[in-house]
Amino acid sequence: MMDADDSKMDGPKPAESAEASAPASAARRTLLIGAVATSAVVSIRPALAQTAGSVLNCKIPVPERGKGMFIDPAGKLVTPDTPGAFPPSPRDFTGEEVRQALQGRNLPGTTREQSQAYLNYIRKLQNGQSGFTCYASLQMPRR
Repeated sequence: MMDADDSKMDGPKPAESAEASAPASAARRTLLIGAVATSAVVSIRPALAQTAGSVLNCKIPVPERGKGMFIDPAGKLVTPDTPGAFPPSPRDFTGEEVRQALQGRNLPGTTREQSQAYLNYIRKLQNGQSGFTCYASLQMPRR
């Protein structure tokens, strides 16, 4: 129902203006912060889920292709004639396979000793080597 006094529709009187606008602007600010936070959560969560999925599907070659080297039990690259050295893996390992192997399982298609040699090689990967980013991503804590 409309009041006969339309002056209320013009907004608060000058004396009331400062008092009334403070709570209103605080409420607006709170709503704005909430809206920004909500949009951040909505856009970040899918990105984190996608990142987690890509980490588990990334590839780590053991060793880098084209090196023609074998891997000794300590994870060092050695010449193929080195006693006790293992040939390169015929396929890349996924981040998920490496994560499971770091928790005690063997890498697929390997013996226990071969898996340990490959894991030692992977642990020594450095920036610029194939598979380094994938392995580094496995080391990041998840929430």
